[in-house]
Amino acid sequence: MPVVLDPDDFDLSRWIRSGDTVIWGQANAEPLPLTQALMAQRARIGRFRVFLGIANHPTCTPEHADHVDFIAYIGTGANRELDKAGLLEVLPCHYSHLPQLIRSGRLRIDVVLLQVAPANAEGRYSLSMACEYLLPALDSARVVIAEVNRQAPWTYGERTLGVESFDAILETDRPPLESPASQLRPLDRQIGAHIAGLVEDGSTVQIGVGAIPDAALAALGSHRDLGVHSGVISDGVMELMRSGVVNNSRKGIDRGLSVGGVLIGSRALNDFVHQNPAILMRSSEYTHAGDVLAGIERFVSINSAIEVDLTGQVNSEVVGGTYVGAVGGALDFTKGAQRSHGGVPIIALPSTAGSNSRIVTRMSGPVTIPRSEAGIIVTEFGAADLRGLTLRERARKMLEIAHPNHRARLEAEFFARV
Repeated sequence: MPVVLDPDDFDLSRWIRSGDTVIWGQANAEPLPLTQALMAQRARIGRFRVFLGIANHPTCTPEHADHVDFIAYIGTGANRELDKAGLLEVLPCHYSHLPQLIRSGRLRIDVVLLQVAPANAEGRYSLSMACEYLLPALDSARVVIAEVNRQAPWTYGERTLGVESFDAILETDRPPLESPASQLRPLDRQIGAHIAGLVEDGSTVQIGVGAIPDAALAALGSHRDLGVHSGVISDGVMELMRSGVVNNSRKGIDRGLSVGGVLIGSRALNDFVHQNPAILMRSSEYTHAGDVLAGIERFVSINSAIEVDLTGQVNSEVVGGTYVGAVGGALDFTKGAQRSHGGVPIIALPSTAGSNSRIVTRMSGPVTIPRSEAGIIVTEFGAADLRGLTLRERARKMLEIAHPNHRARLEAEFFARV
């Protein structure tokens, strides 16, 4: 049986050793009382490493680097301060590769910290707000410590846990972290409307994180019989399910179910998913699997980017030398949509950032998605379908969706080089 921790006085050094790598659920799934205690007790433990996902709370700060090394697949949220301080080691990894890296030991995980929902009548605990890469981590770790939070939603997933799964339990009763809804600008809504025009009734959609994917969901209100298969389940998905737009009735797999890996949204979303059998939480070994995605008819991937060049190369990682995004699942989902019968791979972004064009002739950061996988690029000026086009043809299409103030310069730069 697991040790039940005293909320006012518990010592994590009993389980966590110097040299260990610790992982926890990302975004709102973070078991905050455990992670905050870990940082407070870091000197007692010795030097160890933490693997970070999306960080919605500033649990880990530069001052903690006196005893902690930080590795992350993403530079968003509180991770940005670690990167600016030169303290974040970035793992440039496709999301679909994370499970195998963990299972193989190439990304060694020694300790898992979880936030789980209390056991149901059958005595089974729910992973609540995140499954994704936690499942392979649970299979690989030496130690599992769980925050059993009375306010965490009990969600259906591919696995529940028995009490024997835990080495220690901390019982809490606190509101989980929340993610405020995006404040959509008119420009975001313009882009969302263009995206909605590319989505057929009966499609299954995947959405990324941020204002553009949120705007796309907000623009789908007049559609019918949509499905969801995504890394993220958000408030926008909830609203479409409530309205009946998303009913998953025409999915070839997981019919009737919205499938996701992590919940990122508000308290209302947590309430909506609690014991809701229409939502299924799965690991990234399933949500991002190429064969699974290819088998979903009319699979539409909707992701954003930092910049796209005139040939269709996409950078979703670095801006101004700072790692702010991720390799993440963008290429996984883009390739899945390319292989899907009737699939639509979409990358969307505003045409400018301030006075700078985000449609470029030369990338300022890494190529996250190569031009060989280019699909449809969307800005507020429309959509450029690059599939089947030559480089020159792509450039002409991309110029049509660039900001008018930059089109002449971009055209001159590109055609002077080819």
